[in-house]
Amino acid sequence: MNLTDWFEQGISKHGYIHTMDEHRDDLLTIYNHFKLEPSDIDFLHSLQLERLRALVLTADWCGDAMVNLPIFMRMTDEAIIETKFFIRDNNLELMDQYLTNGSARSIPIIIIIDQNGNEIGKWGPRAPEVQAYVDSAKQNLPPKGEPDFKSAFLSFIHETTERFTTDTDMWTHIKADMLEMIKRSISVAK
Repeated sequence: MNLTDWFEQGISKHGYIHTMDEHRDDLLTIYNHFKLEPSDIDFLHSLQLERLRALVLTADWCGDAMVNLPIFMRMTDEAIIETKFFIRDNNLELMDQYLTNGSARSIPIIIIIDQNGNEIGKWGPRAPEVQAYVDSAKQNLPPKGEPDFKSAFLSFIHETTERFTTDTDMWTHIKADMLEMIKRSISVAK
């Protein structure tokens, strides 16, 4: 199946948000508080006639999707990039084409396609600065299998979720990395 066929089967942004249970409030908090710079808006407005589309592999339980997707949604609103969402575990055939490091079903994955359905860009699952934060925070976890691993991991998840929903510097890093991917995508398309 090609990417246009996949795109036609996806869930709209509003449909995805309205089906969320776990991270909807956090996603909406970020969506409602994230601001683009005027120069970002000018660039995104320059894309409005490009007829770009995006496929997003995600899941409601994913903290990375919770922080990344509302930022991407704001950008797609300005650029008029029609976006469809795909729940990872219901779309493994698509997911398995975009494995992280060749083996991990990490999400979110954002795939940008042109009006003809050609892939021109891919982003995910994390901006480099966010990856560095997660790697550093995980170093403090005890090894899996240790008695206190589960409680330490739950604490890590809670602290990371709190940071993802409040750290506007982190949001800026995510935005910059996504914008760079979109700029590379446009140069590929031309």
